[in-house]
Amino acid sequence: MKKKSFKGYIYLAPVLIIMLVFTAYPLVRAFIMSFYEDYNAVNGTYSGINIENYRALFASSDFRTALANTTIYVLFVVPLSVIISLLIANLLNSHIKFQGLFQTLYFLPYVTSVIAIGVVWRWILHSQYGLLNGILNFFGIESIGWLTDRRYSMASLIIFAVWKSLAFNIMIFLAALQGISPDLYSAARVDSTPRWRVFFRITVPAMGPIIAYAFIMGIINAFKVYNEVYALFNGAAGPNGYNSAITIVFYIYDQFYNNKKYGIAAAGSVVLFLLIMVFTMIQKLPAKIRARKEAAQK
Repeated sequence: MKKKSFKGYIYLAPVLIIMLVFTAYPLVRAFIMSFYEDYNAVNGTYSGINIENYRALFASSDFRTALANTTIYVLFVVPLSVIISLLIANLLNSHIKFQGLFQTLYFLPYVTSVIAIGVVWRWILHSQYGLLNGILNFFGIESIGWLTDRRYSMASLIIFAVWKSLAFNIMIFLAALQGISPDLYSAARVDSTPRWRVFFRITVPAMGPIIAYAFIMGIINAFKVYNEVYALFNGAAGPNGYNSAITIVFYIYDQFYNNKKYGIAAAGSVVLFLLIMVFTMIQKLPAKIRARKEAAQK
């Protein structure tokens, strides 16, 4: 047994080394850096060890805006993406015509560069010549400055992010739908069960673990949003110099690379890590409670 275990550790060693070097070490290093006052990343000097970086972080209006924007982003993008993806996947699974074509179209955003997609969406959301405003004008609605008016910055970002995140969710939902036993649907047809009831009583419960996984991954990815902001606003965090669409990761990037405030950037990274961990644990809590109840019943 010991020989087999040793072989197992040898096989796992490359992956473990990569995780330690590129995941565990940066995490520990960022945590330590967050307590260094006036830290200089070039020569590694600092003036003291305290919690001043955290005080400056939460005193910053830009960070509070970033925290609020990221929370709004998570609350809107994740549920909308999961619900829309589930409905589309269910439709694609119903053997409609040109199913392969639609699957390819919905999968394209997942394999396309975010920057390239951002260029397209900047044209779609253009205040004068954009496709979206053209549709609104057709129905008698005045054009909206999606990318020029800071009031609509988050709405633009949410629309873009929901569309971009559909591909991955549709893919995993389709795989889960194809794993549901056809006998369940056959029995429902025999009983003349309405489609909406079949969807909520058979499809959704059978896909419960996959939906929970999509929510967890969606929340984690939503808290780390950066590329979408950069691509949509052409490297800025909002229109006309306003940080109206700034997110936590964008704030961390700005503090580290532009303002050279390495300690504050590290403190922001630690706060982001804790937020993701808390929300992930909250998402897993119902599954743990359900598992304990099932174990108690047995």
